[in-house]
Amino acid sequence: MLGGCDGLPGEKDDRAAGSGSSGGTGGAVRGGRAVSPLENPDGTKPGLAPIGSEAEKARARALIGKLVTKGRGPRTGYEREKFGYAWMDTAHGVPLAGNGCDTRNDLLARDGAKLRHRDGSDCVVQSMTLDDPYTGKRLTWNKRHAIAVQIDHVIPLSYNWQMGASRWSEDKRKRVANDPLNLLPVDGPANASKSDSGPASWLPPSKPVRCAYAVRFAQVAQKYALAVTAPDKRTMLAQCGG
Repeated sequence: MLGGCDGLPGEKDDRAAGSGSSGGTGGAVRGGRAVSPLENPDGTKPGLAPIGSEAEKARARALIGKLVTKGRGPRTGYEREKFGYAWMDTAHGVPLAGNGCDTRNDLLARDGAKLRHRDGSDCVVQSMTLDDPYTGKRLTWNKRHAIAVQIDHVIPLSYNWQMGASRWSEDKRKRVANDPLNLLPVDGPANASKSDSGPASWLPPSKPVRCAYAVRFAQVAQKYALAVTAPDKRTMLAQCGG
């Protein structure tokens, strides 16, 4: 969940990070600032735009098809702290690290529009609008109701742990926990319903974005040499017409 960096009284207008529009078939956000994951392999561009064309879906299936599968291991020994403290700016080796702003606020600034920052800060986001990729809704958010928007780990940290991260170095675990490729600001209740599920157990409520979600899941898995379960891989391929 979003936490820390509590706001102080007073706000200032900041340059809007862009604007988008909600709507579209099946409640998917269209237009706006969201970028297809196929065109955003490092996760530094905003949002998660739906994948629509047959050519793009073929690219998506090719990417997903390369994933290695194995069974999900035990959760024994998993603790959030083994991936570093939440939203550290010192997970060096991933985009945006070391810029003086914590990961959470980096992600809000990447994906949000109509940003307002805390008085005297170029980092702490006080309020914004967000075109939520998971529900297709436009959310109006402020820090007084922080948990209404949460930062989702596309591949949940406990899933990482069960698929091999238990044997990783601490530095690698910190990277996957703070890598923009693995992080999306989303609707809080939707994120809570996901918990630590893989795609076979949970997909975004907005059907048009499900192929894009599968691609992003695959991108993270490939970057960190993670296997996925066979049911998860089948589900991911199915979202992209496979």
